[in-house]
Amino acid sequence: MDQIAITRTVTVAAGPFAAGHLGELTRLVPFEMVDDVLATTRRTQRRVRLLPARVVVYLLLAGCLFADLGYRQVWARLVAGLRGLPVPDPSGSALRQARQRLGAAPLRALFDLLRGPAATGAVATVWWRGLLPVVIDGTVIAVADSTANLRHYVKHRCNNGGSGYPTLRLSALLACGTRSVIDAVFDPSTTGETVQARQLARSLRAGMLLLADRNYAAADLIATFTATGADLLIRCKAGRRLPLIRRYRDGSWLSVIGGQHVRVIEARISITTTAGSHTGDYRLITTLLDPRRYPAADLVALYHQRWEIETAYLELKSTILGGRVLRARTPDGVDQEIHALLIIYQVLRTAMVDATDSRPGLDPDRASFTTALNAARDQVVHAAGVIADTVIDLVGVIGERVLANLLPDRRIRTKTRMIKRSNSKYQARGPHIDRRTYKATTSIDVITDDP
Repeated sequence: MDQIAITRTVTVAAGPFAAGHLGELTRLVPFEMVDDVLATTRRTQRRVRLLPARVVVYLLLAGCLFADLGYRQVWARLVAGLRGLPVPDPSGSALRQARQRLGAAPLRALFDLLRGPAATGAVATVWWRGLLPVVIDGTVIAVADSTANLRHYVKHRCNNGGSGYPTLRLSALLACGTRSVIDAVFDPSTTGETVQARQLARSLRAGMLLLADRNYAAADLIATFTATGADLLIRCKAGRRLPLIRRYRDGSWLSVIGGQHVRVIEARISITTTAGSHTGDYRLITTLLDPRRYPAADLVALYHQRWEIETAYLELKSTILGGRVLRARTPDGVDQEIHALLIIYQVLRTAMVDATDSRPGLDPDRASFTTALNAARDQVVHAAGVIADTVIDLVGVIGERVLANLLPDRRIRTKTRMIKRSNSKYQARGPHIDRRTYKATTSIDVITDDP
């Protein structure tokens, strides 16, 4: 029988630093960056242990790629491709103590270095009329039900007592076109989204167009956002009484909220399929006051991109975490894990944008997050692409997998938000949910009746 032998060369850091890698993603989180962060936060080890601080940082990041595994099993994947090298075999207790020694500061500093809009040449799909659409929103994530966590995080109240796990609230500012994380904050779930939004305003800039739902339309919050120089496109409650100052030809009208002039756009959106049609009325407010440069109907169509952050949270909570509770059993550990999760999400998004940018005209929406995640996991197990060659390939194996498995063009959304798989019979929407996919057409009519 014919046989063939395959020889593979693996290049990693020397000595006790060998296990410190993230496969091909190490190129986006290189050793020098991690070492600089450790030095800045004064977490570099005084003597080189079996588990140096740099290795522990990569362990925490890899833990988010393998969110269904304990840290001992994550370690096994980090060293799986290093067969033949004298790598240590630490106990679970040793890994826990190493994470505690490291603390959360290096992960916070590392996220601060990596956050921001991804650089891309896909200007036509990422930018809109010279502005960068960004979106802000919050979500709730469950943490481990431990005594230490319960001192900081609380359980939701409900009719039958408290929820099963304490929760935190994560709010993020994302670039709509690439779903890159520009900034993020988290607190106990008792802290509201609007409070966190004031913190996130630090990352808004002139040239950004902020999309948000009606929870963010408070007058003082609008003043906070506009003070940054960013423009706004926010949904507003239909029953809110706003003064009519001037009517524009495109059907929108000039008003004022808390001293800030805004254009008000009231639109009726209809979606028609072979199963019938659905119509809904929406009211938006914007600081883009020129109706010729920014027509009302175009702004209504753009507002749909607000849903990109919901997709991002789905990728974080379902694709990466698989609906699981965070591992960490202390608030400091939760701090570590959340920032590690955000870092992994950001570098995966960066790798995906690098891939789509290699094909001019390709929309970043076509890149599959699941494909990128699984490819990154494989590269960690094989310890592949850790140290780049002299000529750096921005696409790499992860990018090749993404380009080979592109998603179809985005379909028009025809369904309202719903629970597709209920964890309680009381949450079910009934046995007759229509799960078919339809070809659809959307019409937008700006309502011109006086308020």
